[in-house]
Amino acid sequence: MILSTDAETLWATATGLARAVAEVSRDPDRPALLFFTDPLRTPQPWLTAAGLPPGSGVVYRAFGTAGARETAGRLRAVTAERGIRLLIGLDIDLAEAIGADGVHLPERALDRAATLTRQHPHWLVTGAVHSAAALAGARALSAAVLSPVFAAGGASGSRPALGPTAFAAAVRAAPVPVYALGGITAANAHSLTGSGACGLAGVAAIQTAFGRGVRI
Repeated sequence: MILSTDAETLWATATGLARAVAEVSRDPDRPALLFFTDPLRTPQPWLTAAGLPPGSGVVYRAFGTAGARETAGRLRAVTAERGIRLLIGLDIDLAEAIGADGVHLPERALDRAATLTRQHPHWLVTGAVHSAAALAGARALSAAVLSPVFAAGGASGSRPALGPTAFAAAVRAAPVPVYALGGITAANAHSLTGSGACGLAGVAAIQTAFGRGVRI
């Protein structure tokens, strides 16, 4: 696969973060890079998934749109072929039906994490958090996704950005590994080096960077 310059930068930063955390982690196979889908901003997420390196992850969020089963099935086929882990946002039944590798919970549903981990011990169960307080209570997750680190669009657009310093402080106090999400680009990703994050997550930046990948 040929990666764009931005894709190489994001992947190198993400894997560097993941390697540092894996030295003390219970799950060294955790994806270094998570591509979050959005029905409006990523209408054909399987195309981006096909451009991701093995060892990445996709979080499919249907947000109640029609055709979720079909899209999830296409993503499962691509990710299985590529060695990419697929998580389903909140919809447990859909995750079970397509043989997903786990689920991603919104902050309002984090109380379901402990039960899901018991029922599916091999699943990766991640969850969204938007404050240090929420992160402190996320002990049952495989990993938390803290946002927004930088000014972001989408659901996090109305929230103030943490910035690298506050983000790193929250990670140091976190009970679980933490992904960085929100406004991350190839231009600012390097500022998270040494933050303690277990990897990077994104929507538009990942679609733009990896959607240009060419399979060879």
